[in-house]
Amino acid sequence: MTAPAPLPPAPLPPPAARWFRRRHRVDAPRLRLVCFPHAGGSPAAYRTWHRHLPEDVEVLAVCYPGRQDRIGDPFPAGVAELADEVTAALAPLRDVPVALFGHSMGALLAYEVAVRLAADPGGPPPVRLFVSGSPAPHLVDHSALGPATDEDLLALVDALGSDSTDALRIPALRELLMPGIRADFRLLAHYRADTTTPTAVPVVACTGDDDPVCPVEAARAWSATTVSAFELDVFPGGHFYLESLEAELLGRVTGHLRSDLRFRTTLQHGATQSAPQSAAQSAAQSAPQSAAQSAQTH
Repeated sequence: MTAPAPLPPAPLPPPAARWFRRRHRVDAPRLRLVCFPHAGGSPAAYRTWHRHLPEDVEVLAVCYPGRQDRIGDPFPAGVAELADEVTAALAPLRDVPVALFGHSMGALLAYEVAVRLAADPGGPPPVRLFVSGSPAPHLVDHSALGPATDEDLLALVDALGSDSTDALRIPALRELLMPGIRADFRLLAHYRADTTTPTAVPVVACTGDDDPVCPVEAARAWSATTVSAFELDVFPGGHFYLESLEAELLGRVTGHLRSDLRFRTTLQHGATQSAPQSAAQSAAQSAPQSAAQSAQTH
C-alpha cells in the first residue's frame, strides 16, 4: 500500500508569513531558531539547516524586503525600522522559546531584535543570540560604503567569496538582485551603535580565522553586549566559513541549544526529556560569570 502524501505545512500566522520562510515544518517545536541573512542574502542561505538540527527545532529564515516573493516591497529606512518590523512579526511565534542567529549584516539585525525582545514584558527573552561574521555593534563603521557604486558593491561581494555570488554573473539575475544589495549596504553605511545595550541574553560569537570583515578580536568584543554568558567560536575559513562548515557550525549551535533547553537526546532524534529552561534562568542559578565569561576557539 502506498503511503499517503504528507500534508502541506500549515501557513505561518500573519504578519509572520510575510517576514519568515520555513523549509521544514515542525509540528510541535521545542524551540524556533530565527536566522538573519547577510547583506544581499535571502532565506535560501538557511535552506538546509534543518537537516543538521534536532527534529524539534524549527528554522525560520528572515525574508528582507526586495527578496523572493517580496521583490516589490519597499526597503526600510534603517536598521532600527527593520528590527522593529521583524520583532513585531515574531509576536505570534513566541509561544515556544526563540533563539536568534545572524551572519554579517544579519548579526547586527539579530542583535537589535534581541535587544527589543529582551525589553518586551509581553514575552520571554531569546534563549541565546548567535552572531557570526560581524564585529560587535560599537565597532561597526561602514560609512565608506555610502558613495559606493554598483561596481564597487559587486567587487566587495565577490571578494568575500560566497557561493551565492555566482548568480550575480548572470546579467538578468544581477539586475534583479542589485536593488536588494544596494538597500542592504545603504543600511550598513548608516548603521551606528553609539552605545552598546547589554542584555541578559547569552551570546555566542562565531567567525572565521581568516575573515577580513570580522577578525577574532572584533568578534570577541561582542562580550560587551551581554551581562550573561559569552562564548567565542573560531572556525577555519574566511567570511563565509559557514557555507563549507555548515554541519560543524550547527553541531556547535545544537550543543548550545541543548544546554539552554536541557536537550537529553541525540542530534538525530532531537526529543527532550525535561521542561525547557532559558539560559538566563540557568545563569541566575549559577555563580556570577563576568570573570567567567568563556571564550572557546574551534
